[in-house]
Amino acid sequence: MEEIVIFHTNDLHSHLENWPKIRRYLRSQKAQYELAGKTVLTVDLGDFVDRWHPLTEATDGQANVELMNEIGYDAATIGNNEGVGNSKEQLNHLYDHRHFDVLLGNLFDLKTGQAPDWASPYKIIETKCHTKIGLIALTAPFPLTYRPNGWDIRSTKETLPALIRDVQPQCDVLVLMSHLGIDEDIKIANQFPEVNVLLGSHTHHLFKHGEKINRTQLSAAGKFGYYIGEVHLSIENGRIIHSEAKAIPTSDFPLASEDQREGDDYLALGHQLLKAQKIAEIKQPLLVDLNAEQPLIVTTLKAIKEKGQTEAAILNNGLFLSDIPKGIVDADQLHESLPHPMHLIRVTLSGTELLRMIREMEKNRNYLRMFPITGMGFRGKVFGELYYDGITYELQKQQVLWQNRPIEPLGEYTFTTVDHFMFIPFFPTIELAGKVEFIFPEFLRTVLGNYLNTHYPIQ
Repeated sequence: MEEIVIFHTNDLHSHLENWPKIRRYLRSQKAQYELAGKTVLTVDLGDFVDRWHPLTEATDGQANVELMNEIGYDAATIGNNEGVGNSKEQLNHLYDHRHFDVLLGNLFDLKTGQAPDWASPYKIIETKCHTKIGLIALTAPFPLTYRPNGWDIRSTKETLPALIRDVQPQCDVLVLMSHLGIDEDIKIANQFPEVNVLLGSHTHHLFKHGEKINRTQLSAAGKFGYYIGEVHLSIENGRIIHSEAKAIPTSDFPLASEDQREGDDYLALGHQLLKAQKIAEIKQPLLVDLNAEQPLIVTTLKAIKEKGQTEAAILNNGLFLSDIPKGIVDADQLHESLPHPMHLIRVTLSGTELLRMIREMEKNRNYLRMFPITGMGFRGKVFGELYYDGITYELQKQQVLWQNRPIEPLGEYTFTTVDHFMFIPFFPTIELAGKVEFIFPEFLRTVLGNYLNTHYPIQ
């Protein structure tokens, strides 16, 4: 009889305040289990990197990978924050200094059709008792955002059957590292009994005591380092005799005196590195207040119009979290104000559909003003007030004007906004009727920074 333990972290999203406790627990438990003769594997399931954290932003995620090296991970995969939260070049260099294998079976270069050099389709680990563990990994396929970034992301149906055919004959235990989400995980467990262990993430679901579907052992550990996933397998003659899983709350771990300082130091270093990046010089402050002399949103609307080369733009002021004071503008100020990993989209609608979309926006305006939104790239608190540039809505007449002219129903109109507007459910016309073009690789804050650099250069 052999016992195998698999630890997994997932969806840390650069919440490094929990990292000291996670590191201490994994190191100590691995040592204890190995001393007891158990085989221990440690993996990460993606979204370890999130650019809301200034150190992640300043180092393009390289600092996160250095932290991962401290654990001695056997393997990791990517989440959408690594996959589309980085430009193609940034992702291609994210893992340059890793001390672990990156596994990924459904991402390919759009031009060559080849898997990236930094990823392997699978890994086989043989234990001291000669049990062979096969590790495979898939990440959530979002072709709308991966494709403009130069990647061909493929679905589970396109990739998993071939992976299983290749890897299962080589191993006794097949483990899927999934950044696909709970719904897809449940489908896989029902349709592919060959997968013995399914480690889940992406949708931040939590299985405190694991779950089993047929003979597949599922494990999931929430988000932000609040839990660590732990799977135990009892193996006899290359077969799983017993399996169980649990999610261990890191809040139960003892807090060391230096933990708070370590987390604070990561933040301080990130701010320091970003402040060193000087971008522009402005003579008036750009303020979150819509009634200010120069509201920040007004300048940003001009910036995204210029980037999208359109006559109109739409944004919500909940995106803007802090003012940008007059004087030298640095990358830290932009990151503090706009921490969201959002890209721009250029949307073309007929006049009729544009009218429909504006009606959707006006219908939802009061509801969204204080509506809290999480995920889908949003890192703020509430959606906030909608703001147009180049479009006017006259409430009394309920009339929409484009450049102060009535909308022609059969005309064609193009505006720029953020991709977030396409992913949230409040403005369905954008996705259902719009011709949408994603503008990569810059984030919203980068577009604003480039605009300020061009129009307000440092003297």
